[in-house]
Amino acid sequence: MDNFLNYITKNLDPEQVDIWFRVNNIIPEKMELYYDLSYSLYLLIRTTYLGYDDDFSETKVKMTPEDNQNHFDWCWNKTIENFKKENINFELKGEHYDYFLNLFVEIYYTQSKDVVRNSIDLFFNDLFNRDKPFTQVDLDLVFNIYKSLDKNLII
Repeated sequence: MDNFLNYITKNLDPEQVDIWFRVNNIIPEKMELYYDLSYSLYLLIRTTYLGYDDDFSETKVKMTPEDNQNHFDWCWNKTIENFKKENINFELKGEHYDYFLNLFVEIYYTQSKDVVRNSIDLFFNDLFNRDKPFTQVDLDLVFNIYKSLDKNLII
């Protein structure tokens, strides 16, 4: 049990973190790029989403799971297209798409609490910020997202 608690709570030494980034070939400029992609997707979703199940008004409508899927797909395609205009090309579908779809379905589209929906902003800022302390679970999450996006970056 102590090992698990250390895994999720104990901050690693900054030197260990730097070594871990180098060993796993995590490049700071690519971390920035992947943050930009993630945050751009989040902003587009947040600014174009029409409603939540708990709030009906003139501008908020009840969205079905199919509506949410269509909205996510539109935002995803638009984000990928916007990056393509800057000559940064990602595969349209792949495990990166699946990851972000599942993340936004769980934490945004089906979430009833605003505080949780709004935490995505902080999640991406925290995840891609190399100047903060990291736990081993943080590094594993960075590794999975980074490698997923890296695998689907077209060079």
